[in-house]
Amino acid sequence: MRSPSHLVTLLLLVCPATVLAQTDPETASLARRLKQGAEPSHRVQAARVLGASEDPEALQPLCAGLQDESGEVRAAAAGALEKLGELGGVECLEARKDEPDPAAKAAVESALGHLRRLKARPPKLYVMVGEVKDTTGTLSPELVKATEARLRRKLVQEGAWLAPEKESEAAAKGVLRKKKLKGYRLMTEIRPGPSGGLKLSVMCLNYPGKPNLLGTVEVQASGAEPYELLRALAPGAIDELAESFKWK
Repeated sequence: MRSPSHLVTLLLLVCPATVLAQTDPETASLARRLKQGAEPSHRVQAARVLGASEDPEALQPLCAGLQDESGEVRAAAAGALEKLGELGGVECLEARKDEPDPAAKAAVESALGHLRRLKARPPKLYVMVGEVKDTTGTLSPELVKATEARLRRKLVQEGAWLAPEKESEAAAKGVLRKKKLKGYRLMTEIRPGPSGGLKLSVMCLNYPGKPNLLGTVEVQASGAEPYELLRALAPGAIDELAESFKWK
């Protein structure tokens, strides 16, 4: 059994041909197709693939897709938002509650119901996610922020409530007391991997109060582009933390 006080290392060997999730460039390409595709069928397909991408960056183009001139595309965008499961989709779906197309309206209502149920789930833990730091000096700020977004997405999937930035200690303690939760602070660094890839190091500390290191998880990967590696590493790190701290 893993101990949270020990270093946990997970080796992921990722090859471009075996990456299951959509890559960042593909998400951008699909977003353009959803916005500019000449045929509704092309835009529908783009929406569906974005919904299955597990990429938080798919949220904005799918919300924009709810404004498409085609009811079929709007329905596909709503269905994709339901599949994507990003709670930020609630606001843009609520703005379409008066959707005139029957099929699109049904898809909007279904997606809203699903996301509201996800949002209403009792939390399992309370997490303050610190800013991800790039110690390699080679990654774009956008890629670093995307990595943080994927960490946050995976935490929410694990049943976490995410603490707001600059939350006071008193406010945090109030949440923990009211919800009877444990609090954690995650500090993440992207580091060079030993074999030319990348390593994601996540320190887990108590939250709130004076920081006390509870454990560190490191996951590493090689054999693909940085955005592909980080796409695999972010959820992998949270899986390791969830197992170590028995969040599941």
